[in-house]
Amino acid sequence: MRQAANGRPIEQVAALPFRLGEDGDIQILIMTSRETQRAVIPKGWPMKNRKDWKSAEIEARQEAGVVGDVGRKRIGEYHYWKRLETHFALARVAVYPLAVRRQLDDWPERHERAQIWVTAEEAALLLDEPDLGALVLEFAQSPAARRMLPVRAPKDGSAVAAP
Repeated sequence: MRQAANGRPIEQVAALPFRLGEDGDIQILIMTSRETQRAVIPKGWPMKNRKDWKSAEIEARQEAGVVGDVGRKRIGEYHYWKRLETHFALARVAVYPLAVRRQLDDWPERHERAQIWVTAEEAALLLDEPDLGALVLEFAQSPAARRMLPVRAPKDGSAVAAP
């Protein structure tokens, strides 16, 4: 477990899994944390010899069973108090968007967490960290979110870009 050094925050990375709902609105995947059952997004420690965006992508697969296209540029960051064995430490979390293409039937933490797709507004209310909620709302309303979404095929088989 990482320790805060010289009063500086410990660093973590997170993925913001999102998709286009049937109504055309952006949906966000939130899940419960393993220990406290709080509403969270997939996050973890940066991984040695990997870019932060890649670490976030791996966390999303392990914790939420989602696979997709991850943005290589972070969309923002938020802070929270991380519970360590002997104390709490301030953590700074860099957030990377993940346009979900599919959800796996099986993944490492599937029995340890509940998850639900919600609107960005609902996610902002459910997530404990206000800065993360604001980040979710801002991203869901941005053109960048729509640009990341995969191309959808209509019923007639011709390809169209997601709105």
